[in-house]
Amino acid sequence: MAKNQFFNPDRRDFIRLAIAGTAALGLAVSSQAVFGQTSGGAPLKIATIGSGRIGSALGTIWVKAGHPVMFSSRHPESLKSLVDSLGPLARAGTPAEAIAFADVVLLAVPFGAMPQIAKDYGKELATKRLVLDATNPIVPRDGEVAVQAREKGAGAAAAELLPGAHIVRAFNAIGFSRLPEQASRPVGERNGMPIAGDDANAIALASILVREVGLEPVLIGPLTMGKYLIPGTPLAGEHTPQQIREILTTLK
Repeated sequence: MAKNQFFNPDRRDFIRLAIAGTAALGLAVSSQAVFGQTSGGAPLKIATIGSGRIGSALGTIWVKAGHPVMFSSRHPESLKSLVDSLGPLARAGTPAEAIAFADVVLLAVPFGAMPQIAKDYGKELATKRLVLDATNPIVPRDGEVAVQAREKGAGAAAAELLPGAHIVRAFNAIGFSRLPEQASRPVGERNGMPIAGDDANAIALASILVREVGLEPVLIGPLTMGKYLIPGTPLAGEHTPQQIREILTTLK
C-alpha cells in the first residue's frame, strides 16, 4: 500500500481537519478491510513493549476484541498470570520476540528507556505498520533524555529516535484505571482520545484500535503537536471529542 503522508501542513489546516473530521481519515477508517481488522477482518498481531499498568490494560482490551497480543518483558515468566487469565490469544515474550511477532507495536515504557529501545530495535520498528507511542518524558523519572524530549516535543523526539517508524502518539494522558470503564461506553457517549501522527495509514489504523478501547480518536495534528499529549497539558485527562476540538483552537 502506498504511503500517504502529511508533509508539514499549516497547523490551521490540522485544526480544521480535527474540527470537521478529515475526509482522508474518515475514508481510511471506514475502509476497515484495507487495514485487515475489526468485524469480519483478520485480527492484528499486537506487541506491548512494556507490560505495566497502561500496557497490560490496553493489551487486555485488545485481546478481548479478538487480537493476538504478545505482552513483553525482559522476564516474560513474570507475565504468566496475566496471559493465563486472558486465554489463548495472549502470550508473553521478550521485547525482541514481541516485535518480531507483531504488526502493531505499543510503546508503553518510561521515556528513559526509549534510546535503548531505538538502539536495539529501531530497524525492526521501522518495518511495522504502526508504532503506538504511549510514552511520556517525565523529568524526575527519566532525567536528561526527558528534558531534551520536552524541549523538542515528545512526538518530534520519538520520531528522531525511531527514523522511518510509522508513529502515532496516543494514550499518553489518560489514567490506566479508567480504560475498562471507557471500553464499556456506548458509541454516542464516548470520550475523545487526542492523537498525533504524520502518516495517514498509521493514523487510520491507530484510530481503529482507539475505537476498540471505547474512545473516539481526534486527530490534533502531526507528531510535532505531540508536545501537547503529555500529562499536565490542556489535553490531558478526559474530554469529549468536541471539548478536545475546542481546546485545540487555543493551542499554539
